Amino acid sequence: MSLDEIRSTLFSAKLRRLLAQALQHGERVLWQEQPDAVANMLMWRFLWWIGFPWLALTAIAISRGWIDQAAMFLLLFGAMMIAAPLVMLLYDWQTLCVITNRRALILRTAWGKPTVRGTSFEDMDATFEILDIGRGAGHLNFASGISTRSPDTDYTGRYGFRCIRNPAAVRDILERARAGTTQRD
Repeated sequence: MSLDEIRSTLFSAKLRRLLAQALQHGERVLWQEQPDAVANMLMWRFLWWIGFPWLALTAIAISRGWIDQAAMFLLLFGAMMIAAPLVMLLYDWQTLCVITNRRALILRTAWGKPTVRGTSFEDMDATFEILDIGRGAGHLNFASGISTRSPDTDYTGRYGFRCIRNPAAVRDILERARAGTTQRD
């Protein structure tokens, strides 16, 4: 069983239901895909290089009696560093990026809180930006000036699809959809 099959059996049913609810009358899906969760997880793997030695040093310090009351905090901190990339993986598995004939949507069912965020073509930037993250994945930014509190916005306020496979092809689909020259892909 491949990773895509596992992911689809665990999370895609809720995402499909949420997408069906989010679509407006006459709106049709031109493209949909989940983020490349493995690429996103690997972006955060540096935490493993810190977390595992952190836990090893903490265990040595506990066994030698160097730390006492701070031991639980230090162990939890190390465990959080190791778990963070895996949490990002689960978060991406509960995300769906969609391009319709009217707008771009980002849907999430993460942690039991379904959310839908749509961006109409009129609210998008004139040109789209692609940031490569490796492994054939990247970020496709299509709007600016968005609050940095959104999980799909970078620190400068650029908003878009995060960690998607082949962002250049997705940009082309989005540009054709915005221009009105769409056909179902």
